[in-house]
Amino acid sequence: MENQIQLDPHGESLLQQYRDLLPTLEQIEKDAYNLLHAALREQGIYVTAIEHRVKTEKSLAGKLELKGAKYKSIDDVTDLVGLRIITFYTDEVDKVAAIAKRVFDIDWQESVDKRRHQLDAFGYNSLHYICRMKEGGPRFELQMRTALQHVWSTIEHDTGYKGDFKIPREYKRQFSRLAGMLELVDDEFSRLRLLLTGYRRRIHALVKNGQLDDVPLSADSFRSFLNLHPFDRLNGRIAAVNQAEIYPVSLMPYLRVLEAFGMETLGDVQHFIDENSDNAHQLALSQLAITDLDILSSSAALQYLCLAYVLKHGGGRDGLKKFYDAINGEDEANARLADMMLEQAGTLPFMKSKKGNL
Repeated sequence: MENQIQLDPHGESLLQQYRDLLPTLEQIEKDAYNLLHAALREQGIYVTAIEHRVKTEKSLAGKLELKGAKYKSIDDVTDLVGLRIITFYTDEVDKVAAIAKRVFDIDWQESVDKRRHQLDAFGYNSLHYICRMKEGGPRFELQMRTALQHVWSTIEHDTGYKGDFKIPREYKRQFSRLAGMLELVDDEFSRLRLLLTGYRRRIHALVKNGQLDDVPLSADSFRSFLNLHPFDRLNGRIAAVNQAEIYPVSLMPYLRVLEAFGMETLGDVQHFIDENSDNAHQLALSQLAITDLDILSSSAALQYLCLAYVLKHGGGRDGLKKFYDAINGEDEANARLADMMLEQAGTLPFMKSKKGNL
């Protein structure tokens, strides 16, 4: 049978104050969550979770049974409303704290920074703020910790490490070792993130300065390269065939095609453009001149560049179909497109020159 909580008259009085205050607490929980969620989104900070709750009557009663005498009134219980923000990285805890200081009033005397106090307290290394809404009202608790700290805290709770029974010395030592390892991993993830951020900045600077041969081809670098509008000139030439309007589409699907062509740097992509633009224009002219097509996607230039590259490098029908499969998805219709393109390209100067060299 479950043990009944026994409260003295003072504890019962505090519990009744809680019941009277409950609607206010529920509103604070809602308002505080909404403020934090909006502020984090505004600052572009993505967290793994924002937990929030109002302490249940049962939980409060258990707390009051143990240490109700320390509270003069229910206002002295600072965790009736609790929020917890779980971040991905250690440095983000400080960013969240800065936001909390902006949107709430902080009770600095009651707040505590529990980070890095002792080795075996890794899961309790949260930053704890005792807050109040700007317009006033009861105080509430805001905990900020990383995902790994949260996982460790959950494991400690699940294993009963912080329970009432005494843990043997050798088990405590194992907990301490694991806590140290997790703290190191937490710090290393943050350090690696900073290194990668610096690397991306250097890559973007190289792209901006035109040092393309020094930039490895990747999704991130290709996206930066596209900001230079490298295909605009050829798109303009192709659109001029029918005075067509160009509408924007994503060119990222072409990245895997360029990689399949063996391109390793943005310099390789630029050389690819320079060496194939005239041939791509010939291909486009052969197709579009006999149509009245007056709308083209911004992928037209890159598409014809790829087609010209495949034809010039002996890809033939199979190479053309493989390209169409990569862009359009595998479909038998791509074989017909390949046949049509091969037939139309056969009369072009660069293809005649190629045949003459065979």
